[in-house]
Amino acid sequence: MTTTSTAGRSFRRSGALCATATAVLLAALVAGCANMTSSEKSVPEIGYVQIQPDLKLRRLVVHNARPKGTVLFVHGFPETLYAWKDIAATLGQEYEVHAFDWPGYGQSSRPSADKFAYAPRDYANVLKGYIEQAGIDKQNLVIYATDIGALPALLAAIDDPVIARRIIVGDFAPFNRPQYMQERLQGLKEPKSADAVRAAFNKSRDEIIENAFTRGLPAASHYALPPEFKADMARGWQNGALTSADAFYHYYSHFTRDQDYLEANVAKLKTPIKVIWGEQDIYIKKEMGVEFAEKAHAELTLLPGIGHYPHLQSPQQTIEEIRASFR
Repeated sequence: MTTTSTAGRSFRRSGALCATATAVLLAALVAGCANMTSSEKSVPEIGYVQIQPDLKLRRLVVHNARPKGTVLFVHGFPETLYAWKDIAATLGQEYEVHAFDWPGYGQSSRPSADKFAYAPRDYANVLKGYIEQAGIDKQNLVIYATDIGALPALLAAIDDPVIARRIIVGDFAPFNRPQYMQERLQGLKEPKSADAVRAAFNKSRDEIIENAFTRGLPAASHYALPPEFKADMARGWQNGALTSADAFYHYYSHFTRDQDYLEANVAKLKTPIKVIWGEQDIYIKKEMGVEFAEKAHAELTLLPGIGHYPHLQSPQQTIEEIRASFR
């Protein structure tokens, strides 16, 4: 009897120890998986969405089961949605993230200019259409728009003051101030010289993709683009009869009209605006950012040592700017 009782107690103790060890192991595995999930980047999904009968947009989405909010990135020239892929993968751990190619860029539709003008105003309608089609909650949306994407975002905000909880814009030309623009951009804006500049751009695809992003920066500040981003720009430059340079040309042919509209209606901007500007931007001087911020009563951050593409030169700064906008 004594022997049997002792064995029973020993068996029960052994079983309890085994159960405890199993519980500890499971807890460790769960914790390890949680840590791995939090440290890994989310995977962007690339697909297409139809927003108008003639307009299909290629888009990037990073889903999140419990997002703190939604971020929509809007690119500039000569970019595609791949400009945001790495940033989106990082932010996707906390937010739902969207980006798309503008018509005329990447793999989005390229209607003829008589069907779609490629003007800032038209792009504003595309932006509004995308937000609606994607079912984005505007109350928890931050739009980050740069270069040619910024003016459309502001025009959309005049139309719909609750389009987002905040819009971050930078390194663009909100008003008709050619004196703040690089010489070739001035030439593209001037009807007498626009065709010649358009032709030069169309002959310079490889040079633009290779050098536009670091032009004007000291050698020590140069940075490399991800190879897949460069390849995507090159592949998408001529996607049909209309090139990205052609889309850029058409945008500029309507630029002054839409800039004047924004300046005349800047007091109607009710959406909270933040302005980010690369202090070393040679395409649009920082003085343009200063003037716009003053007229729009918007907060302005000048980034020392940064050029026209802050999100590519200093992506961590862009990530932190997004996080701050949700606090």
